[in-house]
Amino acid sequence: MKITSLLVGLLVLSSHFISAQNKATRPKLVVGIVVDQMRYDYLYRFANRYGENGLKRMMREGLNCQDNHYNYAPTVTAAGHASVYTGSVPAVHGIVGNDWTDRATGKKVYCTDDSTVTTVGTTGKTGFMSPKNLWTSTITDQLKISQNYQSKTIAIALKDRGAILPGGHTANAAYWYDSKEGRWITSSFYMKELPTWVQVFNAEERAQKYSKLGWNTLYPIESYLASAPDNGEFESKMAGETAPVFPHTLQGGNPLELIRTSPYGNTLTKDFAIKAMQEEQLGKHGTTDFLAVSFSSTDYVGHSFGPQSIELEDTYLRLDRDIAELLTFLDKQYGKDQVLVFLTADHAVAEIPGFIKSKKLPGGIFDRTKAVADLKKALITAYGDVELLTGEDNSQLHFNQATIKKMGISRTDLYQVVRQSMEKQDGFADLIDLQSISQTSIISQYKNILQNGYNPARSGDFMLLLKPQWLIGYKTGTSHSTVYAYDTHVPLLFYGWKVKPQEISTRTEISDISTTLANWLNCMEPSGSIGRVIQTK
Repeated sequence: MKITSLLVGLLVLSSHFISAQNKATRPKLVVGIVVDQMRYDYLYRFANRYGENGLKRMMREGLNCQDNHYNYAPTVTAAGHASVYTGSVPAVHGIVGNDWTDRATGKKVYCTDDSTVTTVGTTGKTGFMSPKNLWTSTITDQLKISQNYQSKTIAIALKDRGAILPGGHTANAAYWYDSKEGRWITSSFYMKELPTWVQVFNAEERAQKYSKLGWNTLYPIESYLASAPDNGEFESKMAGETAPVFPHTLQGGNPLELIRTSPYGNTLTKDFAIKAMQEEQLGKHGTTDFLAVSFSSTDYVGHSFGPQSIELEDTYLRLDRDIAELLTFLDKQYGKDQVLVFLTADHAVAEIPGFIKSKKLPGGIFDRTKAVADLKKALITAYGDVELLTGEDNSQLHFNQATIKKMGISRTDLYQVVRQSMEKQDGFADLIDLQSISQTSIISQYKNILQNGYNPARSGDFMLLLKPQWLIGYKTGTSHSTVYAYDTHVPLLFYGWKVKPQEISTRTEISDISTTLANWLNCMEPSGSIGRVIQTK
């Protein structure tokens, strides 16, 4: 009994010590916001129509890092979220794309796949997910470690990868959206069943209610002067619609899936995030808790309609309202000086090639189907009818190493065969041997970006570099993942606890975020961190 009492006493003292230490050195809550596919210029392009309490408030009262870039390629959602929260790059943390071909097995891998866990919250395999493919710790992990695992971490996003990777390996929960029934779900990596409050939230069927509203513009459509006219010929149509025009019914195909490609997906995420803070009592346990939120609908809308669409402008005007509601909630629950908020993006995006060509600007669509077919013919001509090309993802080509070794194929010769074939394709700029990046003739800035994105266990043999504003894609919509600034330049705002209003134009990189947070929060940076502490004025 005496030993038990002593242990209880020590635990209480430890809790009081951590609580006292936290009050002196840390905020009650850290909120990380990642806006999927947000270009830096969106902060300013739509600013005259933003409210005063959302993005403009963060810019006005916080730290605005104006020249913030990704320092690797390819820039995609999984790699972006992993890099924000690890303070590292794919070469170190291992998340080289949303998908990749494993070099050892030749098998295709999805970034958060985990067959050892099961779905919690619905049926099917949409919950067979965990952070096991992430090789390093995250700032969310490090903050929890520094508090003897007594704090809480909750991560939320429509996309599984947008929640799982920010939550790290020690999250109390990561939740993502399952469109089969319009529910927030998780996996057995985190828990055996959904908390009661999540079940209640799902039972409210908010996704179903939002989808039935349809999507029309927030303001009269003729007032959207920052965008191209509606019904652009290079925009994609939503399921069940005959033209990409307002109003969108959101009733074609599966409405619960279509909600992703509308502002309501962001609003649903905001609703769930606020409910999580309330029900989990984040920031109210004497520790510094962490809420990681990713707004995914901006990416779906951006891919479908492009940066110059009214759909995108309307999505950001509505997102600004969602962010304002989040900040207002944080003010009321904690006070601005007790919450540290940062906002960034997982990547930016290119203009729709067809649109910019209509404005007499250079760009185009790389014909992937033709390029691969021509390459296979070239390989057969050079080496016979053997299966050499085994995979293509993230603009990279994977070759069968066993066959190459067996046939005694020189890597230099193979490179030349591939290059000569690709040089005939419109939009081709260079072919990079990923094992010899330093020996390429491209400029040093791009060499560093490619080196940071290359991981020998998960990356391909050669990477295709296209000319600026050329995309591997389709005739409508747009994409990202290149070395160019339109894909790497994203916002970075800090707001709240100990943050003074200022703008800095000194170059910062995405890996600096977690390193800076670790410095401010007096904890160790993530295990693979390569970032630097951002120097303010």
